Amino acid sequence: MTGGEADGWVRADRAGAVLTVTLDRPDQLNAQTAATWQALAAVGDSLDDEVRVVVLRGAGRSFSAGLDRGHLTPGHPLAAGFAELVALPAEEAQERIRGYQAGFRWLRSPGIVSIAAVQGHAIGAGAQLALACDLRVLTDDAQLRLPEVTLGLVPDLTGTSTLVELVGYARALELCLTGRPVDAAEARAMGLANAVVPRDELDAAVAGFVSAVCAPPAGASRETAALIRSAVHNGAVAQDAAERAAQVRRLHDLVGGR
Repeated sequence: MTGGEADGWVRADRAGAVLTVTLDRPDQLNAQTAATWQALAAVGDSLDDEVRVVVLRGAGRSFSAGLDRGHLTPGHPLAAGFAELVALPAEEAQERIRGYQAGFRWLRSPGIVSIAAVQGHAIGAGAQLALACDLRVLTDDAQLRLPEVTLGLVPDLTGTSTLVELVGYARALELCLTGRPVDAAEARAMGLANAVVPRDELDAAVAGFVSAVCAPPAGASRETAALIRSAVHNGAVAQDAAERAAQVRRLHDLVGGR
């Protein structure tokens, strides 16, 4: 993908087992449109088994300022898309939004580990895109915010489930209902950030995570990632069974491959 308007300002570059996806609209702080979400979903649909790590970035000084406000501005060309959405029957409108959510949900697909490299602002849909990833590396000037409720909306791009997983019910409720900003230091303290680094060290920090994730055998990494993901929802009995089954598969692979 080239990253132009026709591609929703999304660029995808492959280097071996690493796929880098870049929001490439820096003059608008990588504000997102429906075309952006469709382009992200298309990237997810194009994944193959050789990809192990997906790095998600935003070009320029900010990761993403969130929804392009043109969608909510009467008379703006983008407003027609949301007007069309409102005119649909409820079930069809929800199905349209499900397609948008697909642009976010694939970032936790089996077989890959996704890493968000976040600098500057990650607001609304931008914050939800960072939350959709498995890991987040923030610059020390980064700020996350979920202001949807202040606009009369709700976070609907998979953000609520992942936020509760990361910070718990009470903190997630507070952040979503107040729409207050969370700086990098607080994000690290509450578990939203895996690392916080100076802006000029972001690339090196992300490269370090990529190298570490790719170092173990692919099969063991993928099985382990699947176990950690399932542990969020499984009870102890189900999770113990998942561990047993995964270990037997690994042993068969190791011993059978000799």
